Amino acid sequence: QVQLVESGGGLVQAGGSLRLSCAVSGRTFSSYAMGWFRQAPGKEREFVAAISRSTGITTYADSVKGRFTISRDSAKNTVYLQMNSLKPEDTAVYYCATARTIVVVTTRPDYWGQGTQVTVSS
Repeated sequence: QVQLVESGGGLVQAGGSLRLSCAVSGRTFSSYAMGWFRQAPGKEREFVAAISRSTGITTYADSVKGRFTISRDSAKNTVYLQMNSLKPEDTAVYYCATARTIVVVTTRPDYWGQGTQVTVSS
């Protein structure tokens, strides 16, 4: 089975930083694109960031561009989301996802993690 396990969520003050991790098992990590999504209370799930399977090309939502950085470590089968300059509006459950390509992962991922809570206090 393909499993995605997020970690690293927690409580942080506005302006602070947090790094989320997503450990992947059950498939060849380097052959699939990875992405991060988030869902705040009362809002729809939204795309945050994604990284391609081979070249490491990245794409970001406008709301996080310049503040968040997605990266992957193939040796550890792990994708990361470094979040800097956090704002209260970044508060949400963050989900890791995977699909064949970066285009697909941003729209209809094949698998999802269970999510990790990120709370940014003002």
